[in-house]
Amino acid sequence: MSIAVIVLLVVLAAIAVLLAVAATKPGTFRLERATRVAAPVTAVAALVEDFHQWHRWSPWEALDPAMQRTFEGAARGVGAVYGWHGNKKVGTGRMEITAAAADRTTIKLDFLAPWEAHNTAEFTYLPAGDGTEVRWAMSGPRPFMVKLMTVFMDMDGMIGKDFDKGLAALKREAEAGRA
Repeated sequence: MSIAVIVLLVVLAAIAVLLAVAATKPGTFRLERATRVAAPVTAVAALVEDFHQWHRWSPWEALDPAMQRTFEGAARGVGAVYGWHGNKKVGTGRMEITAAAADRTTIKLDFLAPWEAHNTAEFTYLPAGDGTEVRWAMSGPRPFMVKLMTVFMDMDGMIGKDFDKGLAALKREAEAGRA
């Protein structure tokens, strides 16, 4: 057997192992972060349920100062829609609040570019002493190509840092009474 054939077989075996590892990844994902805010639930929810306020705390808003934003539907709460189109760091997408209650806000989150993904974001508000514990979660399907990418990348580590940054800014805004 020639060296070229051996190298080809090794490469094919490595690809097969990589594909097998990716196939064992779960078909869905969920990541979540939490923080405690020294402000009432209503103050925190007001910042989340009004997409016009997201520029004040969302970790992605500053990535493209020229990002185009559209607001449709309700002014806040259920039926509020926020669309964006920006550079490659923020891409193109749309969010719609599908549920808003005293203890949670649920958002349908559609990424359209640079890749397509359809997820759910959920903010949960739990009274905690004289403040609020806020949990920000995102969940959705994990298609095979995403499974393959997660063999090399830690999605929780990458997006989790953004959630941490966003929650810190949300905390700052709510505690300053700027809801």
